[in-house]
Amino acid sequence: MRDMAGIAVGIAAWGLVTGVSMVKSGMGVPLAVFMSVMVFAGSAQLATMPLIAGGAPLWVIWTTAACINLRFVIFSASWRPYLVPYPLSQRLRVAYFTADLNYVMFMRRFPDPRPAPEQLPYFWGGSMTNWASWQVSSLIGIFLAESIPTSWGIGFAGTLALLGLTCSLLAGRATWVAAGVSACAAVAAYALPLKLNVVAAIAAAVAIGMLIDHTTTKPTMPVEDAT
Repeated sequence: MRDMAGIAVGIAAWGLVTGVSMVKSGMGVPLAVFMSVMVFAGSAQLATMPLIAGGAPLWVIWTTAACINLRFVIFSASWRPYLVPYPLSQRLRVAYFTADLNYVMFMRRFPDPRPAPEQLPYFWGGSMTNWASWQVSSLIGIFLAESIPTSWGIGFAGTLALLGLTCSLLAGRATWVAAGVSACAAVAAYALPLKLNVVAAIAAAVAIGMLIDHTTTKPTMPVEDAT
């Protein structure tokens, strides 16, 4: 919880923006509350809001959300060595509460991919802090959306918070290059309908990241003499 306390401020700012955006886009308060609690994925929620408000086809909405959340497949694959001894019900609970910065803090704290008794308590301390800061601020944004004027510039504050969270996830040449390519693709494809520039940016980032990963020479382990 101490490790997540400072980060929770940025998460709360983005949660507030997401809550306000859901109501401002025309979604009713009960449905917005349901989406905030059940979906619990701010970037996917914000990306799909304009699509839902604009009456986009359901397959476009689902594809956009799925592409944005593909990163969680990578997170879960990395966490498998830590969590494989636990029952499925417990792993499903972990999956729901998994978030970007929980993953970063956990991997930084436990770089050795082996189960240890202190890992789950550390995960729950960080994830509960993250979940509470997001849900409380998101619900505040939902219930007070009509009272928060756009002149406050809350959207820009949320953008800055998201940029800060994004930059904290960038480590190494592959991620920085992928982020740059993604930004360029998003701008270049901005004219696409139904916010498909988001999907194009994600596809470009994944492609360039995989290309760099496969073309980078991996260090080889020395082979010991059997004799």
